Amino acid sequence: METNITKPVQVPEDYNYIGVFLTFACNLKCHYCINHFEQGIIKRKNISGKDWVRGLNRIISREDLPITLQGGEPSLHPDFIYIINNIKPDLYIEILTNLRFDIDEFKSKVDPERLRRDAPYASIRVSYHPEQMDLDETIHKTSKLLKANFSIGIWGVMRPGYEKIMSEAQSKARKEGIDFRMKEFLGEYKKKLYGTYRYSGVCDKKFRKKVQCKTTEFLIDSEGSVFRCHADIYERLNPIGHILSPDFQIENKFRDCSNFGHCNPCDVKVKTNRYQQYGHTSVEVKGIK
Repeated sequence: METNITKPVQVPEDYNYIGVFLTFACNLKCHYCINHFEQGIIKRKNISGKDWVRGLNRIISREDLPITLQGGEPSLHPDFIYIINNIKPDLYIEILTNLRFDIDEFKSKVDPERLRRDAPYASIRVSYHPEQMDLDETIHKTSKLLKANFSIGIWGVMRPGYEKIMSEAQSKARKEGIDFRMKEFLGEYKKKLYGTYRYSGVCDKKFRKKVQCKTTEFLIDSEGSVFRCHADIYERLNPIGHILSPDFQIENKFRDCSNFGHCNPCDVKVKTNRYQQYGHTSVEVKGIK
């Protein structure tokens, strides 16, 4: 197992999420993907599995705050399984995936206990997209991993016009003993913005204001750069550090921002926190005029 070679990174007590974007590559092409809210396809290099392990093993977190391997589709990183198996044992792991990878290889190489903790939701969360994925195949693969003792469930986005399809999919999965949950649709559909947001007009892209904001999320892109919010990470703006920089530390503070009004929905939506308690928002904003 790789060991830490640089100063540990302590995650602040009020942080709610650690998002590790292993790669922005994806084997689906969902037109409503929240990664593309205000920009086109994200093309960025990937650091190696060894570098990911070196960087992630610096993190000092706690059981109720795991790291979440995501993307894009995280399994497309060539060292996906290596990364899982070499992250230090006291750092809990969760995965956001579309499950379009070889689950037999995954089962044979990954200990299901490595992806399990005491939490009110599954550690492996499968995103189901009906336009791009076959429901029966998704249920079959999820069920197979569930029977192999993996902590896994399916999540769907309740998009306008797809309510009946998603409800039927949820019902079918639950009959197979699979936890299938719904998430609120975020973004635009037929020129209407959907989502519940903390601040008025924050995602309308009709103005830009200078404010100060403070995050509760530790977000790392596929090149290892750290960003304060999803809007910045997707547009590659204002990195605040790098996971492999020897002296990098999280500064839990308000930062100047001149792009308020062009926020990404993920940062400003009202949602559940890591305990599944509703009412949380990832960033706090002050100085709005």
